[in-house]
Amino acid sequence: MHIVIMGCGRVGSMLARQLGDAGHSVAVIDRDAEAFRRLGPEFRGTQVLGMGFDRDTLIKARITEAHAFAAVSSGDNSNIIAARVAREQFGVEIVVARIYDQKRAAVYERLGIPTVATVPWTADRLLREIIPEGLISEWRDPSGKVAIAAIPYHRDWIGRPVHRLERAVSVHVASIIRFGEALLPDDSSVIQDGDIIYAAVLTADLVTLPDRAGIRPGEETA
Repeated sequence: MHIVIMGCGRVGSMLARQLGDAGHSVAVIDRDAEAFRRLGPEFRGTQVLGMGFDRDTLIKARITEAHAFAAVSSGDNSNIIAARVAREQFGVEIVVARIYDQKRAAVYERLGIPTVATVPWTADRLLREIIPEGLISEWRDPSGKVAIAAIPYHRDWIGRPVHRLERAVSVHVASIIRFGEALLPDDSSVIQDGDIIYAAVLTADLVTLPDRAGIRPGEETA
């Protein structure tokens, strides 16, 4: 799949290299030519010099072919404008924006544009948004039969108990990353917006995990 990234700072360059290493087509946009040095000599994607919310710049980055767009520059305004252009003018299916101001981030989350913050957590969350299949397992046991992977759950599960999602998807939740901090869920835990949920799952079931996790609450018994 083709992915366009606006911003070649620490997060953007890390994300671009990881996606490129995974075999995806990647275009990186930045207004500073020196920023592309962070990509390293092994990067085989496209480097586009310009503003990430400029239509001509986006077209050079093949935004019309993009499966996903990630706006991860250092400016909140630039990121959200670029994210809206990608979604509203070019119809990109998956759009993610990095927002530093938490209050503004909450507003854009309500508008349906996922927002993220902090360098390591941002790179992880962006990968989960861009590759919702979640087949990048974090850990596998020596036999290869059990894996820990992020669950690409439907947004309607937000506000619902974690244990209900476990039953619906047939997994065991191992941990939740919330605002960059890890926590162990208990019987009273409720899914919050932005949670990254990691669960133990049979490796053989990783392929069907997206379909099972993509159901809405109430559909699990249908």
